[in-house]
Amino acid sequence: MEKDVIKQIILRQQDFISQVRLLPRELEIEANGNYVFVGIRRAGKTYLLYQYIQELLRDGHIKQEILFINFEDERIADIRKDELYLLLECYKELFSYDPIIFLDEIQNVEGWEHFARRLADEKRRVFITGSNVRMLSREIASTLGGRYLMKEVYPFDFKEYLRYRQIRLEEHWELSPVRADVVRCFEDYFYNGGLPECFDYLDKRAWLTSLYQKILYSDIVVRNNIRSEQSLRLLVRKLADSVLQPMAVKRLQNILQGDGNRISRETIAAFLDYLHSAYLTFGISNFTETVSQRETTKKTYFYDNGLLNLFLFRPETKLLENLVAITLYRRYGEELYYYNKNVEVDFFVPTQNLALQVSYALLDEQTRRREVGALINLSRFMPLRRALIISKDQEEVIEEEDLRIEVIPVWKWILNPER
Repeated sequence: MEKDVIKQIILRQQDFISQVRLLPRELEIEANGNYVFVGIRRAGKTYLLYQYIQELLRDGHIKQEILFINFEDERIADIRKDELYLLLECYKELFSYDPIIFLDEIQNVEGWEHFARRLADEKRRVFITGSNVRMLSREIASTLGGRYLMKEVYPFDFKEYLRYRQIRLEEHWELSPVRADVVRCFEDYFYNGGLPECFDYLDKRAWLTSLYQKILYSDIVVRNNIRSEQSLRLLVRKLADSVLQPMAVKRLQNILQGDGNRISRETIAAFLDYLHSAYLTFGISNFTETVSQRETTKKTYFYDNGLLNLFLFRPETKLLENLVAITLYRRYGEELYYYNKNVEVDFFVPTQNLALQVSYALLDEQTRRREVGALINLSRFMPLRRALIISKDQEEVIEEEDLRIEVIPVWKWILNPER
């Protein structure tokens, strides 16, 4: 690895970061903390680092104190873990400060966690990003030994999207003219998702397709040495098509083999893990099943509506439930389940006594009775603090059998899920 190349990267990044324009996101950093940021590609992890660096500059630090390396820079794409020491060596040959270190997309370097631990042991301030959930794995956490705080970074939520579009929500905004702006903006967000680089592209589908191909190939196929790429691609399509339904590994095997693909259950289970690790999909389990059953049968959702929409025809119903799943998963994580035992409820958060059904519209009586009845049946043997039906546009309150059920438009609910 040529030291002059590393020095050029350090100097170029110092100039660039101090000038880049940002839309600030919510970011809380402990004064002396070291951090690992993880999440799907293009969710904004790098820009959160830029944001924090600019905060440091405003607080009196100077750009020469910043050591920022992006490991997706093709000039250092082949750097090995035993060469990582060159980063500090090159910095010290340029400056005499103790640097604040930012290592972007470092998961590309096998064994990076040992270098990160050494930096922390030397009492340096370090910030790391990566696009792989395995950076939160037990093995890496053990190596880092509690020296880093972990933060997951998601695509923009709808409130952040509105800020990007310069729409401010004042008190009682639902009764003001801004309500029409909110509903109009929601249509774009609903179909195209919350990945910020996509917002101003005219051909959003082309950008999302390119990103999906990058995630699938670089973060999954190459990293895991997958030889049956066709089976993996077909699995993603089947997961998108069945996003509302629980899918057991055995059933997925039957579906894929029905299309002429010979594939084992072990391979399918591994593929599902790879998709999760790359932050493309996440799964939620049935609350009523045993721990072992929860791992083999899950409802699978996509981290971003825009990526899911690449695979759908007449997508509205599936996009609606997927967006509700994203919102709940961001808020409750592993506390989120679905409920299926004598009654089927789309989402259940037992720690909050919260149950939600998702229905695009309650216009016909059969649909209305099904959605309302599921929540009433659940409430008979599980106490519910709150019962909701998330719709596309409808709003009302239904009271039956001492249960108050709120029907809320999705665009209003995701702006304030607790209200």
